Amino acid sequence: MGPFLMKFFPEVFRKASEVKTNMYCKFDSQILTAFTSSLYIAGLASSLVASRLTAAVGRKNTIVLGGCTFLAGAAINGGAANIAMLLLGRILLGFGVGFTNQATPLYLSEVAPPKWRGAFSTGFQFFIGVGVVAANCINFGMAKHSWGWRFSLGLAVVPAAIMTTGALFISDTPSSLVERGRVEQARKSLTRVRGINSNVDAELADLLKFNEMAKDAKKEPFLTIFERQYRPHLVMSIAIPFFQQLTGINIIAFYAPVIFQSIGFGSNSALIAAIVLGLVNLGSILVSTVMVDRHGRRFLFIIGGIQMFICQVAVTVVLAVSTGISGTKHISKGHGILLLVLMCIYAAGFGWSWGPLSWLVPSEIFPMKIRPTGQSINVAVNFATTFVLSQTFLSMLCHFKFGTFLFYAGWIALMTVFVVFFLPETKGIPLDSMYQVWERHWYWGRFVRGSGSTQHFGAPDLEQDRGGGGDQGFPSADFSKAPRRSWTATGPAVVI
Repeated sequence: MGPFLMKFFPEVFRKASEVKTNMYCKFDSQILTAFTSSLYIAGLASSLVASRLTAAVGRKNTIVLGGCTFLAGAAINGGAANIAMLLLGRILLGFGVGFTNQATPLYLSEVAPPKWRGAFSTGFQFFIGVGVVAANCINFGMAKHSWGWRFSLGLAVVPAAIMTTGALFISDTPSSLVERGRVEQARKSLTRVRGINSNVDAELADLLKFNEMAKDAKKEPFLTIFERQYRPHLVMSIAIPFFQQLTGINIIAFYAPVIFQSIGFGSNSALIAAIVLGLVNLGSILVSTVMVDRHGRRFLFIIGGIQMFICQVAVTVVLAVSTGISGTKHISKGHGILLLVLMCIYAAGFGWSWGPLSWLVPSEIFPMKIRPTGQSINVAVNFATTFVLSQTFLSMLCHFKFGTFLFYAGWIALMTVFVVFFLPETKGIPLDSMYQVWERHWYWGRFVRGSGSTQHFGAPDLEQDRGGGGDQGFPSADFSKAPRRSWTATGPAVVI
């Protein structure tokens, strides 16, 4: 918004008004990008302590704490009188994002029934999408008012208040309550989320067994996760959020109006284009909610990756043809519409694949004793990558021009190949049986199989849980003759 730039970033406003030679460099400013990226460096810092916090005080209380910091950050931003207040508000918002991104995916994954866990967990990304669309609509409505930027930033107190108040009325997850020794409350929580007519004794017994084994592991969880048997979990907690950000989606989400303005859209047209992009992404998340528990995680990851790769290459070609190598040519209306269509298809591909699944899969693959630690690493890597990309994007757009989108296309191709070879299918598998997915994988099995760990005591058999076999990785393998571990009262026994 013009009044916002004039008050806090006058040099950027002047340059955006005067520069006519290179449309890619209008908004190249490290101070302006710091406004966006400061939130994510704060989120990174908070995520490093969030695993201990969620373990000590529970998922519910961590969400409440995140909501309170959201409230404070939004209020300061809405009333900001200088850049220092603006950045302070963003940093507080970053702390809120760090806490809630740690606790919320864990909460959803731990309370959801196994067969619906995918649909429940995609709700997290769906409502992020709702927030994006709502924010873009508010920005569009307030763009012509001199005080509109205060309304846009300050209105964040409303969803923050709803989240904080709502969290007070939910029960904590059974896993978290058992972990903190509150067994009777865990039983009540299980009864509440499974239904008053459900028999929760068996599920509670499994939680107690796994909790006892977690206590027996005296090692620091941040050291435990580096053990050989947890190598696949560690790799996924780093690779998935890293690759998610290198799809380029957050860069497009953060700077969609800037991008569209840079390539020739007017101010209002750029905001409308950002709203359209957000609506497409929101609709595609609903598609993922329906498909994720039917077709599995791997299928959506791969299809979405191919779709995004094609669109990023196409965007590069359209920009190269329409703006020229130097970026001095004005983009035509037809090319502008084509560009918006391609970005919408790209956003749809992300919305039903890497968007929700990048939060779902890391939240479900870890055993109980390292689950908060694994989620903390996942969130920290996400924020660290987001910070670097958001801080460098506008400068990168200025120097690489249309080649910026080709850069992201290359990473999308790499991450799709990674999924094909190294990500097993986790659809419909109870959290306590997830270890068998890794044991039967063509590559990760060499790290997990034969580890001798007692963490699997009492876990149900994967074949029984899933109602049969299934592809657990790529290349496919016949596991019908593979050894399957069961458990006796004294330890592991191999059943042929």
